[in-house]
Amino acid sequence: MRDARAAEPAPGPAPAPPDAAGRRRSRFGRVALLAAGSLAVALLLALGCWQVYRLRWKLDLIAAVAARVHAAPVAPPGPAAWPSVTADADQYLHVTARGTFDNARETFVQAVTDYGPGFWLLTPFRTDAGFTVLVNRGFVPPDRRDAATRAAGEIAGPTEVTGLLRVDEPGGAFLRHNDPAADRWFSRDVAAIAAKRGLAGPVAPYFIDAGGAPVPGGFPIGGLTVVAFPNNHLVYAITWFAMGLGLAGALVWVVREERRPGNPR
Repeated sequence: MRDARAAEPAPGPAPAPPDAAGRRRSRFGRVALLAAGSLAVALLLALGCWQVYRLRWKLDLIAAVAARVHAAPVAPPGPAAWPSVTADADQYLHVTARGTFDNARETFVQAVTDYGPGFWLLTPFRTDAGFTVLVNRGFVPPDRRDAATRAAGEIAGPTEVTGLLRVDEPGGAFLRHNDPAADRWFSRDVAAIAAKRGLAGPVAPYFIDAGGAPVPGGFPIGGLTVVAFPNNHLVYAITWFAMGLGLAGALVWVVREERRPGNPR
């Protein structure tokens, strides 16, 4: 009877230990991985710090705008101050002016509000200070576009307008460009509207959103300015910091594993 052990295959040669070149390549790969990971951690933490900076900026902006909106109304900036009017310094400034509407030169700008789709009604307002400013008198639904349907709201003679200063909106809306030739407007582009309507004399480079004072006949509907600023910077900062700290923890684990006794270098 043959010995069963004779049928067993002879054991193969023991695997050769990695050569020096292989060890160097492996070590280089680990160092490169740690370097790339460290750079990524630094980038993620820097993004978190940037969002903290943006958070402080946004909170300061919200506070400044709230102070302007709720302050007592002042006269709108005159021609001498126009070069220094900016969104950061003047947007939503509470203003009041006296003058006369030029109702024959109204402009309709497409709008979507809580009342549905329709138009903003922009009317030139010749101020007692000697310049013209466009006033967004408010919302008009499509069936009230004809002035005859809202004749009571066509204010004639000297009057007073109180509202919020808004900076120019040139060009149009997202993917929808103003078409002055066709008198089709998607944004309140002061310069283009003034040129289209042939407004003479100095025209303010801003417009005024009229407040919610009642209008005879009910149209246009004023006081619809939305004063809101998205503020997600804290969430973004926490996200970036969490990702950076998570990656840093993973890198620490890798280093500890590399230094464990018996782990080939």
